[in-house]
Amino acid sequence: MKTGNFVLTGEAMALFIAQEEAPLEEVTHWESAVAGAELNVAIGLARLGHSVSYLTALGDDSFGRMIRAFLKKNGISGELAFTDPKRQTGFMLKGKVSRGNPPIQYFRKGSAASALGETETASCLDGKEGGLLHMTGIFPALSERTLAASEDLMRRAREKGMTVTFDPNLRPQLWPDKETMTRTINRLAGYADVFLPGVKEGKLLCGEETPEGIASCYLDRGVKTVIVKTGAQGAYGATREERFQEPTFRAETIVDTVGAGDGFAAGVLSAMAEGLPLRECVRRGNAIGTLQIMSVGDNTGLPDREQLQHFMDTTPQEEST
Repeated sequence: MKTGNFVLTGEAMALFIAQEEAPLEEVTHWESAVAGAELNVAIGLARLGHSVSYLTALGDDSFGRMIRAFLKKNGISGELAFTDPKRQTGFMLKGKVSRGNPPIQYFRKGSAASALGETETASCLDGKEGGLLHMTGIFPALSERTLAASEDLMRRAREKGMTVTFDPNLRPQLWPDKETMTRTINRLAGYADVFLPGVKEGKLLCGEETPEGIASCYLDRGVKTVIVKTGAQGAYGATREERFQEPTFRAETIVDTVGAGDGFAAGVLSAMAEGLPLRECVRRGNAIGTLQIMSVGDNTGLPDREQLQHFMDTTPQEEST
């Protein structure tokens, strides 16, 4: 099997998941875990046998040590995980709900990862020529330093011949205003070979209502491949040469939608690194996204290769509408 050499950049956080349905301030029982959108993608890629390095910064504290142990346990290289002795590792709270999206509260302002800048990341891509850099819109939203580092990383990755993939993963609460968020994400998208917006994100970013319109918007900006996540309808793939809607897989039950987009990205990017046709890449993304929404936690549903193949062989895809 052909494998990829991936670099992912983001903020890993300690995660506390409520064990009872109640407002966050009333919860008394929590389960600890590790979270971060880019980290979820890294876990998905590593479980499928790919080489993964995770670029971040952690505090010299218990949360940081927990995250380092988690990286090692999941086969993710921590060689690019800096230690900041002056700042703390971020964390977040996640509520429990019977349906819909759970409430989330972040404690990440002034975190170690938010202070990561170009000085620390200057040589992080050395020796990664021909690999893949995956970014989301979360890391550049943390601070002016992380924004500058993100843009520098994407630019240098292109210069080194790496494939650059970018998921906007919009977090409006991290940006000063909608206009700044939209302008910055669209600028960063211009560095990407592969862009992975959701249909609602695409509408917000470029004003287009349809997957077709969103794809055309970013193809016209120079992106080579645009894959628009369309929720229960699956995903829409587009290049200059082909366009298609690929249906998703049938979910037995939806437990938690958090992490579905990260699972989708792991599926698409792993298949791309293996040289599969674009439609097969999107199909795998749909499969892992479906597996993730059937599991509690941000990354517990991400499969190994055997689990993925069994699911794809035995689970029907939804009919296209």
